[in-house]
Amino acid sequence: MLLAMDIGNTNIKSALFNGEKMPHYWRIATDRSSTSDEYGIKMEQMFRHEHIKMPIVDGIIISSVVPTVNYTLDHMCRDFFGIEPLFVNPGIDIGIDIKYDNPGDLGSDRICNAIAAYTIWGGPCISIDFGTATSFGVVDRDGAFLGGCICPGIRIASEALVTGTAKLPHYELIKPPKVVGRSTVSNLQSGVIYGYVGQVEYLVERMREEVGEKAATVIATGGFAHLIASETKVIDKIDSLLTLKGLRLLYERNTGRT
Repeated sequence: MLLAMDIGNTNIKSALFNGEKMPHYWRIATDRSSTSDEYGIKMEQMFRHEHIKMPIVDGIIISSVVPTVNYTLDHMCRDFFGIEPLFVNPGIDIGIDIKYDNPGDLGSDRICNAIAAYTIWGGPCISIDFGTATSFGVVDRDGAFLGGCICPGIRIASEALVTGTAKLPHYELIKPPKVVGRSTVSNLQSGVIYGYVGQVEYLVERMREEVGEKAATVIATGGFAHLIASETKVIDKIDSLLTLKGLRLLYERNTGRT
């Protein structure tokens, strides 16, 4: 089986693939201070919980936007699985044309999202990842990555609003029943949630205009995808495992193994 790992700023998402099937999926916190042994023990515990033996893994691919943990995870894979992992980096074959001014600057998670979105739904398409940052990526009908934009993530924006002010209270990040709130908490919830809905709608509209792809399919992923999608019609598809599916596709392309 293939172990795919998506290393984000907040969480590490891992999945086992048996061909296109994904029978197992886990999420743990990204801890920059953890050692390779500590990460390995966590993996052992997750495998044991699912009654899986670690030798079943015969390939590992990793996307990471946290360079400081790459060395640690590389050693974890070698020590606990006996496998050298394949990292998504500018040196691998990604199968699409990157129109970035400096392709090496493009985050590996955005590469995975673009490849998965284009492979599954075709082009033109726009992938939106509601993670620690909210990132947009545009792929044209020929499969070329044209670029996109990156915004502060919903939780980061919410926390900054509270910590950067003297009197605004901490609040639960949930959708209020109305845009016009009648309390400070509901005002904060409305501003952040519905404000992000408006941001998504505006950016998608502008992107479609700029690249001349009015019919671009919009695919959302990440922790807040369902919340935002429930309030807008511009999001066509939701796939919470989009990045991991992109990792599987990249592994197959670069190794010839399925």
